[in-house]
Amino acid sequence: MLAPTTKPTVAGRLRLPAVSPAVRQDACLAVALAVVDCAIAVLFDDGRRPDALGWTLLFAAHVPLVWRRRAPVAMLCALVALVGPYHALDYNHTAAVQVAMVALYTVAVTGTARRTLLTGAAVIGVTLTVNALATPHQILEFVRISGWIVAVLVFGGYVRVHRQYVASVVERAERAERTREEEARRRVAEERLRIARDLHDLLAHSITLIGVQTSVAAHVLAADPDRLDRAAIAKALDDIADTCRTARGELRGTLEVLRDAEQSTRTHEPLPGLDGLAGLADAARTAGARVDVTVAADGIPSAVGAAAFRIVQEALTNAVRHGGAGAAVRVAVYAEAGALRVTVADDGGGAAAGGAAADGPGRAPGFGLVGMRERARSVGGTLEAGPRPGGGFRVEAVLPVRAAEGAER
Repeated sequence: MLAPTTKPTVAGRLRLPAVSPAVRQDACLAVALAVVDCAIAVLFDDGRRPDALGWTLLFAAHVPLVWRRRAPVAMLCALVALVGPYHALDYNHTAAVQVAMVALYTVAVTGTARRTLLTGAAVIGVTLTVNALATPHQILEFVRISGWIVAVLVFGGYVRVHRQYVASVVERAERAERTREEEARRRVAEERLRIARDLHDLLAHSITLIGVQTSVAAHVLAADPDRLDRAAIAKALDDIADTCRTARGELRGTLEVLRDAEQSTRTHEPLPGLDGLAGLADAARTAGARVDVTVAADGIPSAVGAAAFRIVQEALTNAVRHGGAGAAVRVAVYAEAGALRVTVADDGGGAAAGGAAADGPGRAPGFGLVGMRERARSVGGTLEAGPRPGGGFRVEAVLPVRAAEGAER
C-alpha cells in the first residue's frame, strides 16, 4: 500500500526569503506610524485634507522606514522625494511631520557626527530656501520647525554617543573578564606544575633510595645464605624505614599546603634550604654513594635556597640511580658575584640524568632534567647538565640572588 503524498504548500514552493527581526520591527513601526498620521490628517485641520493623491503620497512616505537601519541615507532621500510634493500640494502638513522626524533621528543615531551635521544643514537650508521663495509670509513658522529638526538631530546624536559609550564599557568589562580568566588559567597551570615538580622531587628521591637500600638487603641475603649478616640486613631495613618516615612527613606537608589554609591546623614547615644539604648527603650515603658536600654561602634568600636544595636532591637521586654502587659524588655550593652556583658531579656510569638514555631503551623519558631546569628558571637562573668527559654526569646551576632579595623585600 502506497503512503499518501502531501501537496507542497505555497510557501514551500515559493521559498520566501527569511526576514530579519530588525526589518520586521521597522515594518511594524512604519504601519503604526502610518495609522497615527492618518488619524492626524483626519482630525486636525492644517491644510487641505488629503485626496487620493495625498493619501497615496502619505502612505508611500512610510514605506522607506522598513529599511531605515540598512540604508538610512537612501531612506531619507526617498522620504524627501515623497514628502516634498505632499507639502507642496498643501495637504495636511502635521500628518507628515512624524515620519520625517523618525527619518532624521535614524540618520543621526546610525551615522557619524559629520554626517548628522551635513544632513541637518542640507535639510534646513533647502527647506528654508524653498519656503522663503514660495511662501515668504510663513518664514517664522518654518524657523520654528527648523528648531524641531535640530532638536531631533541632537537627540539622535546623543543616543548614538551613549550607545558607543555603553558598548565601550561592555567591551572593557569583557576584556577584563577574559584577562581574569586567562590569569586564573595561568595560575592554575603554574600551580599544577609546581605540585608536579614537588611530588616528583619528593617521591623520586625517596623511592630511589628505598629501591637501592632494598637491593642492598637482597644482596646480603643472597650472597651467603648460610652466614647471614644480620647487622647489615637490620641496618638496611632501618634505613628503609627512616626513608619511608621522611617521605611520609614531606608528603603530608605537601598535601597540607594543597588544602584550604583555614582548614589546616598545622603550621607549615619552612622551605628547605642549604642547611638541608647535609641530610640529603646522609641519605645518599645510606644507599652506598660516597658524597662530599662543600657549602660556602651565607644569607641566601629562601627561594634561592629552596631551588638549590631541590636541584641537589634531584641530582643526587640520579647519581644514586644511574651511577652504580659506590659512585663518588661531589656537591659544591658557593656564592659568587650576585649569584649562587650549584655543582653536582659524579663519576658513575650514568649516561643521562632522568633521560631516556639513562632509563634504558623503550622507557619513557623522565622529568629529572626538566624539573631541575624549571627550578632554576623559577628564580631567574640557568642550568646546564650533561655527561662528563671522563665519565659520569655533571649538573651546574647559576641562581641569581639579588632579584630574589628584592622580591622578598
